Amino acid sequence: MTFSLVARAPDTGEFGMVISSSSPAVAARCAHARAGTGVVASQNITDPALGPLVLEALAGGADATDAIAQVIARTPFAAYRQLLVVGRSGVPAIHSGARALGVVGEAIGAHAASAGNLLAGPDVPRAMVAAFEAARGPFPARLMAALRGGLAAGGEAGPVHSAGLLVVREVSWPVADLRVDWSEHDPIGELDALWSRYEPQLEAYVQRALDPAEAPRYGVPGDP
Repeated sequence: MTFSLVARAPDTGEFGMVISSSSPAVAARCAHARAGTGVVASQNITDPALGPLVLEALAGGADATDAIAQVIARTPFAAYRQLLVVGRSGVPAIHSGARALGVVGEAIGAHAASAGNLLAGPDVPRAMVAAFEAARGPFPARLMAALRGGLAAGGEAGPVHSAGLLVVREVSWPVADLRVDWSEHDPIGELDALWSRYEPQLEAYVQRALDPAEAPRYGVPGDP
């Protein structure tokens, strides 16, 4: 019921992920990232607690494979879970439990990992990694290209209803945390439109936090 991609941008230090599902509010439960540390998708009969545990393991010096192993050893329900992990360096890693739902697929690139369950076909994750690696431009836009690539490859076996984009970099909060929690028609298209609206303002919102005296204004008076 989910397909996602987690990735890093070594040149900028960004981590981020995109995700879509037939379930409502998928990003609220499945998307986890920490600046300077890594990014984790915790999906398939989701346990949201696993994401922070993996991030703690990464922060403690574990690579992606070891971080997954540490967390899987601590949960009695590993067979039900799917974890995708990218750390500061090293090869990304994926765990897909034996009881993951429906058609399961996985793909790993140099700086990205993609996986899904209840997929239209097992090659959806491979298409997402390929789309991410072929895309140009800002890191979040490359993530969105991956999500569109997954949808074009078939996506989930049934209709999707929610989607999300999460990006962290040098500050302690997400610089982008955009979600379409429910749509009857096209959550990925709606997320893409939301990103297009947010992208020109992203740097200004970061600057407002760091030095509001130097930040340009957008929107109307009272805009956050």
